[in-house]
Amino acid sequence: MANEEQIYIEEREDGKYAIRRSNSERASAVEDSQEKAIEVARRMFPGVKPHIERVRNVKTGGRDQWRDKP
Repeated sequence: MANEEQIYIEEREDGKYAIRRSNSERASAVEDSQEKAIEVARRMFPGVKPHIERVRNVKTGGRDQWRDKP
């Protein structure tokens, strides 16, 4: 059976990164860097590929764009 859980890594207003489940009101964890948040999310939710907020400004799309990290 496939795991349907979705995990998101989002930048907060204070510059830290929140690890959140879909439709959650609170973060499961908060980390100082995006790299650390990805690492922690993979340990907390093994087998779930996190959706990562794009934190760089690009010509096509804004900061609210999502990307997958292999």
